[in-house]
Amino acid sequence: MTRAIIAIPADTREMDGYVWHASPDQYATAALKAADVLPMIVPAFASDLWGDGDMDAVLNRVDGVMISGARSNVSPTLYGEAENAENGPYDPARDATSLPLIRRSLEHGIPLLAICRGIQELNVALGGTLATEIQDLPGNLDHRRPESDDADVRFGIRQEIFMEPDSCLIGVLGGETAKVNSLHRQAIGELAPGLSVEARTEDGVIEAVTVDGARAFAVGVQWHPEYWAQSDNPSKRLFEAFGDAVRDHAASKRRWNSI
Repeated sequence: MTRAIIAIPADTREMDGYVWHASPDQYATAALKAADVLPMIVPAFASDLWGDGDMDAVLNRVDGVMISGARSNVSPTLYGEAENAENGPYDPARDATSLPLIRRSLEHGIPLLAICRGIQELNVALGGTLATEIQDLPGNLDHRRPESDDADVRFGIRQEIFMEPDSCLIGVLGGETAKVNSLHRQAIGELAPGLSVEARTEDGVIEAVTVDGARAFAVGVQWHPEYWAQSDNPSKRLFEAFGDAVRDHAASKRRWNSI
């Protein structure tokens, strides 16, 4: 049987005199090897290039959606604040692609996994806000990545998260606490209507959410499970749960189409 397919929206990057539509390899590799699904990159277009029905055309051809992390931040203009040089860089084409893709995937009941920038996009897409430069807020830990040329050090598992008592992630991750590799300088501010907090760090920063009443798997995490998805048990379990949900959705589509 062929693998189920997921969509991963691209970032835009300027390299060699071109604008590229790109996604980090670690997300695609984790999807393929840990979730056992086939990733396909969706170009990041400005909002005026997306036609009516284009998002549905994408979603009709895939069985799941994964929103990856990125170097850029969600534009604060999307939650009523101003852009500034300290909070950038921004990627407006990524915002114009990911946010409507998130909304439409939830409306379609398509499994969704949103990682790092992805959880922030999920919150903004549903009407929430973001807190920026959280390491400067009183009582907060420094969630930024360690400075190192070694990616294993930058993505090292170093922070403990604590599940909410009724968290569905307790079953997915295998316990009420977990060690994760969270590396970020902004986070969820005002929680969007329709989202429930699943886990926090000891300073109260939201590290995981789920979508209330979602018709399928719909989870956002602030950390980077994709990096250690083949070796770290909680990271692997999260991707396996996502992969199972994607395959279930693909099977239900096949059954529906056979009627």
